[in-house]
Amino acid sequence: MDYKNKIILAPMVRVGTLPMRLMALSYGADIVYTEEIIDWKLLKAERRVNDVLKTVDYVDKTDGTVIFRTCEQEQSKVVLQLGTANAERALQVCLKIQKDIAAIDINMGCPKDFSIKGGMGVALLYDVDRAKGILKTLVDNLSIPVTCKIRIMPQLEDSIKTAKELESTGIAAIAVHGRTKIERPRHPVHPDVIREIAQVLRIPVIANGGSQEMHRRADIVKFRNACGASSVMVARAAQWNCSIFRDEGPLPIEEIIHEYLKLSVDYDNSPSNTKYCVQMMLRELQETTLGRKFLDSQTLEQICDVWDLGQYCRRKQLEYHNAGMHGRRQACPQSERSEETESCPVKKMKISDEAVENDLIQHNVSFIRVNYNDDVQLPKSRLYIYTVKNNLKLPKYEVIHKDKLFRAIVQVGDKKYSSTFWEKNKKFAEQAAALTCLLHLGIELKEKLIENGSMIA
Repeated sequence: MDYKNKIILAPMVRVGTLPMRLMALSYGADIVYTEEIIDWKLLKAERRVNDVLKTVDYVDKTDGTVIFRTCEQEQSKVVLQLGTANAERALQVCLKIQKDIAAIDINMGCPKDFSIKGGMGVALLYDVDRAKGILKTLVDNLSIPVTCKIRIMPQLEDSIKTAKELESTGIAAIAVHGRTKIERPRHPVHPDVIREIAQVLRIPVIANGGSQEMHRRADIVKFRNACGASSVMVARAAQWNCSIFRDEGPLPIEEIIHEYLKLSVDYDNSPSNTKYCVQMMLRELQETTLGRKFLDSQTLEQICDVWDLGQYCRRKQLEYHNAGMHGRRQACPQSERSEETESCPVKKMKISDEAVENDLIQHNVSFIRVNYNDDVQLPKSRLYIYTVKNNLKLPKYEVIHKDKLFRAIVQVGDKKYSSTFWEKNKKFAEQAAALTCLLHLGIELKEKLIENGSMIA
């Protein structure tokens, strides 16, 4: 794979699944990266050829979850981004999967706590010997190109030194996100630092981080040139409107959503993942009548109904059912785990909807992870602090699992609370239940939740 003069879809958790990657390629992206996938999840997955969808699926044998799905249309252009902190484990995974992808990328730029505590992501930038060991092991033993994606460091000389060390392993290219470990999208990107790195390396440098200034393909090229880079990688700008890759200019967002939903149906994408991606495309349009109708949808069929694709969805799902294809779900990205949710015991309950409705305080509120950045406490943490300060028993959570969706009930004192929404996983369901309780207690404001799209008025 050649990394020179390329425009690339960046790796994005929950966004870079097969429908988005195929759509990016159709609009003019040269290369597409998957979302980060943690090594051990692929290590325990089984490769299966899906004759119905014409895909290759890597499936968790314990629960049928699809960890990674790909197809022939993208095979020569898809780069799998791997989250790892162990060279031997990374090699095992890559040897297992290399015939189904064009290249492998090691994530050395993720600043999330889960990655850092596991010695992955940006933690590898501060453990260069380990990082080099992983890259060198892969370069020496794989038949496909190996790259890595990093962030800049607070001191320019450290960024340059680290990039040169990584280059010495024989990697084919290096992607550089122009922000430090502690900087977030709201902070300015540093194209000057990327330029300095590009000037001293012999391998292609892929510039990343300029989405705020990107509205069309010409802006992508402008950012690449400002960074003096060989290629450029687009994340949030493509998440908002994937047709930004088009030479002719971006298409209306309604058309993009329609195309994305059709691909989601064609490749049996999970409802929760599909809903998240559409939500990222809608942005402020979530406040419209159509947006609120969409937010109230739960199944893929209901989402498709909003854009007049319900009949198409039902027909395809019937085909899948008749072909015996069922029980496949997209995995919850590993980076969405949080320690405070892992520590809470969960009890699965099989009870009817009618039982849920009785003796509960409920609100039509959903937990939207993107609304909680590193500066905002998650609802469960806030509720935990509330109970401790008020000398109450700690919140007790129960989770209902039905049709691949989850709904939680939290008990605080002698009262129980639940969201009317069914969430994509038990952790989000618990957060939604906590959010309902906070709203009822007056700790969370209804107006604020309506504003950020978490609540239907």
